[in-house]
Amino acid sequence: MVDRATARDLAKRLRIDSIRATSAAGSGHSTSAMSAADLMAVLQCGHLHYDFDSPDDPNNDHLIFSKGHAAPLLYAMFRAAGAITDAELLSLRKHGSRLQGHPTPALPWVDVATGSLGQGLPIGVGIALAGKRLDQLPYRVWVLCGDSEMTEGSIWEAMEQAGHARLDNLVCILDTNRLGQRGPTMHGWDLAAFTRRARAFGWQALAIDGHDLSSIENAYVAAEEADGRPTIIVARTRKGRGASETEDVEGKHGRPLEDPERAIAEIGDVGPIKVVPPKPRGHAIPHRFTADGSVSRPRYPLDGDAVATRRAFGETAAALVRRHGDVVVLDGEVGNSTYLELARAAAPERHFQMFIAEQQLVASAVGFQVRGWRPILATFAAFFTRAYDFIRMAAISEANLCMCGTHAGVSIGEDGPSQMAIEDIAALRAITGSTVLYPSDPNQAAALLEQMIDLPGISYLRATRAALPTLYEPDEEFPIGGAKVLRQSDADQVTLVAAGYTLHEALRAAGRLAREGISARVIDLYSVKPLDFEALKTAAQETDGRFVTVEDHRPEGGLGSAVLDAFADSDLRPRVVKLAVRDLPGSGTPEELLAASGIDAQAIVEAAKRIVVSRGYGPPFAGAGVRTMERRYGPT
Repeated sequence: MVDRATARDLAKRLRIDSIRATSAAGSGHSTSAMSAADLMAVLQCGHLHYDFDSPDDPNNDHLIFSKGHAAPLLYAMFRAAGAITDAELLSLRKHGSRLQGHPTPALPWVDVATGSLGQGLPIGVGIALAGKRLDQLPYRVWVLCGDSEMTEGSIWEAMEQAGHARLDNLVCILDTNRLGQRGPTMHGWDLAAFTRRARAFGWQALAIDGHDLSSIENAYVAAEEADGRPTIIVARTRKGRGASETEDVEGKHGRPLEDPERAIAEIGDVGPIKVVPPKPRGHAIPHRFTADGSVSRPRYPLDGDAVATRRAFGETAAALVRRHGDVVVLDGEVGNSTYLELARAAAPERHFQMFIAEQQLVASAVGFQVRGWRPILATFAAFFTRAYDFIRMAAISEANLCMCGTHAGVSIGEDGPSQMAIEDIAALRAITGSTVLYPSDPNQAAALLEQMIDLPGISYLRATRAALPTLYEPDEEFPIGGAKVLRQSDADQVTLVAAGYTLHEALRAAGRLAREGISARVIDLYSVKPLDFEALKTAAQETDGRFVTVEDHRPEGGLGSAVLDAFADSDLRPRVVKLAVRDLPGSGTPEELLAASGIDAQAIVEAAKRIVVSRGYGPPFAGAGVRTMERRYGPT
């Protein structure tokens, strides 16, 4: 049982230190911290099992502030535990400080970055899933949420998944303080509005007075009595609790107090206090799954049938989950299209079905990698846009995610524009530290995915729906940041740069151009980020700076933009003609849609002829010295 006097003093100290830190910073969310201080004090005094000297102990509980703007409270807890000094506490929000405006893993006791509301609980679901099904350890996941973020759809994706998975190792502490950033929240202090919804999702829901230490203690005890249900504690609190200047006063959100000394006096300055939480439950080691290191990636013969890169992705994922016992796969309920169902068959205990909930899909993967698992997750590329903020925040968390978006581009055909990802390269290129890969044949897709599971940061594989001819030998290597020159000669007059589906169109176009006396170099830019600048630089020098980029994607931010960006700080100034999807596509066959978008072989031929003619033909084309891949597109 928690010592009430200690908890009472700790709650006061947490409020005081939140005020001190935000006053020193001149900004910050002291009032949001003050409302939840009692809740966190009781938690730290007796229910959060955590060794601050060993943050990597696999038996530690996990504490996530989904309401990340209450960071001063979290940092005050760290100060009370002796993890940081008072001087560091007062460095809040200062340049170079680990104590940023919202929590990040710059601090070893913080699992993930929060602050974009509605994300902490979904990630907590992922960590709790890992505890139940992967680590098989008794740690508990505590998530502090704010009532404002309960209007986010991602919260309810998390609620449903947690209830479905019976995550009784997950506790959501809802700080219901009635006031949001600009005024009252949707439900105010109507605690029943939250408990009814939570119970409908299969949760144990407890409504309490969030400033009554006995009620808080009893709620935590009830949450710890595992009965197959996650628990939400809906706590009625008052924003800015303890200071007359701020308590339940509108217009105080995100501001330091005007008179912090008076507020501290009202709270009752108890002086510095140290409260070390209870140690983790035991010293068990995480469960490990058997692996077969002899399993190799799939191999596709040059003379075999055409194979979709999405199929190669799924078959390779199945091989990787067998080869590595720490690889897990997450499906967005499209595994029969992404071929992740093959990985489920190979290792069902490490397959997780997230259903049609893309935010939870990404959040669970982030949670898994917190625990050291290597997640592979996939859905249609277009649907990742629904989880873009989670991907953005995952990068801030320095998370390692291996993502595959399938059914990219107008080449998917008849399904129409709602299913066509034609913005995904731009979106993923913009993510800090990301890797963006776009394979053009099955052997390339397999080799790239094999490397992706070891890459730091967010890595993204763009896969096509259509089956594509095999261009490369099974043992061909594809280094990240590389490119392949599939066709070149000493007489090249223009460079065609493509990847994925349009690479095959570029090869067809090069054959046609050759018959008209124009020699075209063809570069497979399979690594869009990072890209092979040396290959582009050489091509620019040897083809008189003439480039035609062609992509099944919007012109903004895609492959063509990556090429232009590469030359932005170079003395070389090539002319780049970008062929891309500029109009709104509809339904049709892939061939019809590529032609309508101006990205098929004929469009490439016309663009190449225009750019060559505009600068003159250069040296006459001679077939001698041509090095080309003729297997699928005929001799030149």
